[in-house]
Amino acid sequence: MQALLNLIMHDTIALITILNPIAAASIMISLIGSDATSQTVRPIAVKTTLTVIIAGLVTLYTGEYIFKFFGINVMSIKVIGGILLMMIAINMASGNSSKARHTDKEHQEAQESEDISVIPLGIPILFGPGVIATIIVLNNSANETLSILYSYAIVTSAIVLSGITVFFVLKYATYINRFLGITGMKILTRIMGLVVGAIAAQFLVSGIKGLWA
Repeated sequence: MQALLNLIMHDTIALITILNPIAAASIMISLIGSDATSQTVRPIAVKTTLTVIIAGLVTLYTGEYIFKFFGINVMSIKVIGGILLMMIAINMASGNSSKARHTDKEHQEAQESEDISVIPLGIPILFGPGVIATIIVLNNSANETLSILYSYAIVTSAIVLSGITVFFVLKYATYINRFLGITGMKILTRIMGLVVGAIAAQFLVSGIKGLWA
């Protein structure tokens, strides 16, 4: 039981780090502007969280089969996932995490949109290609040592827990933004970038070893 809890905690931390809800909260506040209050933020947080959880579960239960249908090896997903995460990590470490998630055009369209909760906040700012690759790789890694049932249960739990974390971070985004400030957000983003970089390196090494074997 303790081993399962440790795996759930490991996968949850990995997903939260890659989702980077702190940076997403800052972007959300900038998109809402002066209208950002606890009343206006809460419904956005709810819809965004549901978007992330649903997208995560769909990816978990269908993603690997879609890749297999096209004849794509899971080890190849590990390699490309590692490359994507490394790009995100470099941007985060340099304080430019938003560039790894969405374009300037998407940012402009979001400012003109009445509802930013699903697009672009849920997808692709929070749930991007790096998260998709991470979910598939985490499930595959768990499946190497555990049964299919346990591996799916572990990653499902991690997706739900990371989604709950996203909700609370977005819900209290105005307070977090005020407490941390721009400097605090940048520092935290850089630290998270180092963690994402370490996860990316593990994916790359594991994937290359698997393809080479």
